[in-house]
Amino acid sequence: MAIDGIKITSHGNAARGEYRAEVPGSEAVGRLTWIARGEARIADHTLVPPEIGGQGVAASLVNALVADAQREGFTIVPQCSYVEAQFKRHPEWSDLLAATPS
Repeated sequence: MAIDGIKITSHGNAARGEYRAEVPGSEAVGRLTWIARGEARIADHTLVPPEIGGQGVAASLVNALVADAQREGFTIVPQCSYVEAQFKRHPEWSDLLAATPS
């Protein structure tokens, strides 16, 4: 999948994985990692090296996760502060939030 020239790929298995972002002209790779818990994926880290920062890499990674959740039917636990902030900016994604015990 390519979003605004950023190539996003998904890697992993049923238990854990990551989305990787590659930007043309750079060897640096952005990552969003997740761990499965039941029908949910816990988005635990979003990592974007400084040399590819400021180009929408982190947002593209979250968008790929959200697109997969919509297509595959899993929910998301935004443990990473960046993913959490994106969910606050996009209330239309609220149906993808995993129920968390209070």
